Amino acid sequence: MGETVRFGISMDDKLLESFDRLIERKGYANRSEAIRDLIRAAQIELDWEEGEKDAVGTVTLVYNHHVRDLSDKLTEQQHSHHDQIVSALHVHLDAHNCLEVLVVRGKGHEVRRIADELIGVKGVKHGKLVMTSTGEGLH
Repeated sequence: MGETVRFGISMDDKLLESFDRLIERKGYANRSEAIRDLIRAAQIELDWEEGEKDAVGTVTLVYNHHVRDLSDKLTEQQHSHHDQIVSALHVHLDAHNCLEVLVVRGKGHEVRRIADELIGVKGVKHGKLVMTSTGEGLH
């Protein structure tokens, strides 16, 4: 970690009040921690947009397992990306619906492509990709 540098920020008083409420609601110890997290989040988002840095994502899928061949299609997709899909969790939500959470690791553009393929399988009711950093290069 580098040397800590102090700097000032000018902002509208209403915006600062709103920021302080956010800090309190999220449980930050102080404004500095909140600002550091905002900067890290912006850096991670830029890395995803570029798509060339390593990233980790979770793909959440909800589907009806009674839909013909859907489970097999999802399993085939997962096996075709066995190098990038590092973990999978399968949950039976009720008698008909299942939830799968897949952890996918690779270049940002690869993670997004795999997620799009899985979410796009006919019969998936809902799917969502949440990407994050591998932690490499974050301070």
